[in-house]
Amino acid sequence: MAEEKIRVLHIIKSLGRGGAEMLLPETLTLHNKDKFEFHYIYFLPWKDQVVGQIKDSGGTVTCIPASNNIKIILSTRKVAAYIKKNKIKIVHCHLPWAGIVGRLSSKLTSVKVLYTEHNKWERYHALTYKLNKLTFPWQDIVIPCSKDVETSIRTHYTKRKPEIFTIPNGVNTQKFSRAINFEIDIREQLQLKKITRVIGIISVFRVQKRLFDWLHIAKELHDLHPDTYFIIVGDGPLNEQLRAKAKAMNMEDYLHFSGLQSEVRPYLKAMDIFMMTSEFEGLPIALLEAMSLGCIPACTSAGGIPEVIENNYSGLLVDVKEPNLLSRNISQLLDDWDNKSEILSASARETVRQKFSLEKMVNQLEAVYQSVKD
Repeated sequence: MAEEKIRVLHIIKSLGRGGAEMLLPETLTLHNKDKFEFHYIYFLPWKDQVVGQIKDSGGTVTCIPASNNIKIILSTRKVAAYIKKNKIKIVHCHLPWAGIVGRLSSKLTSVKVLYTEHNKWERYHALTYKLNKLTFPWQDIVIPCSKDVETSIRTHYTKRKPEIFTIPNGVNTQKFSRAINFEIDIREQLQLKKITRVIGIISVFRVQKRLFDWLHIAKELHDLHPDTYFIIVGDGPLNEQLRAKAKAMNMEDYLHFSGLQSEVRPYLKAMDIFMMTSEFEGLPIALLEAMSLGCIPACTSAGGIPEVIENNYSGLLVDVKEPNLLSRNISQLLDDWDNKSEILSASARETVRQKFSLEKMVNQLEAVYQSVKD
């Protein structure tokens, strides 16, 4: 008789194209479907960009509509009913409000609860911080996505339980490879010369990404190196302001806003350098994807980024308080491109392949699931 599958329910606020959300379909493709069965609950119906990918990979997705955080909390009984009906054994929550719901649901169902922490606690809104901390003991294992996030948790939360077990974010290095030929050639579409160096980013347009600083650095680099071109992939609350700023800076001839993209790999393949100016981060999935595709990362030392990039070996790194130094460092790289670029590019990909592969991440997650179930 075949062993019954372990039913795992992921709970997350939305299934849009954020880093935490994108990990769900990516990990699902590699999970052992003979041993595990995966369910997903989300709350914001208008953020559903990865729902199709999850379903295509064998996941069961349910939306419990809730338009704000209070209504998400009020959905607890519906979540608990789903857990009971579908005989869920493990609830795996992502981000604070989903975590709070999962912990409350466990009080009604006695189900095991895991929680992946994707951000540093000091960056949370005061109410989010308090409710997250209040309910934090009501779970079995906490999984920080980086050592930096783990340090943040241990600084703000000193109780012995729950157990904390760090599992770094990962990326599918076979899927994110420059060796793949995509149907779309972004450089060809944009009519870029072969000598043009493309600097880009994939990002949600939020304040912490400091994309206005990104624009200023891009303009400064283009003034110094006219054969540079810039691509911004994404969308978000600052979309209109960011586009207006770029227009006011007369950047239209060398800056392309692609909007939100369901397939980002052709854009990453078009980029030579992946530049991030973030004020804070967990461990950015887009950065790992870019490095896996051989883009040279040039970033601020925000959050877990220094755990990925070794300065002048696998990329360029500047102090998080001095993002403008990226202009100087990237300019120096462009001046010595023929001697340095191939080494940095190869080291970036190899770093991800060795330390941040999706396969390694999935194996660690399944080991945690098994330990909690047993």
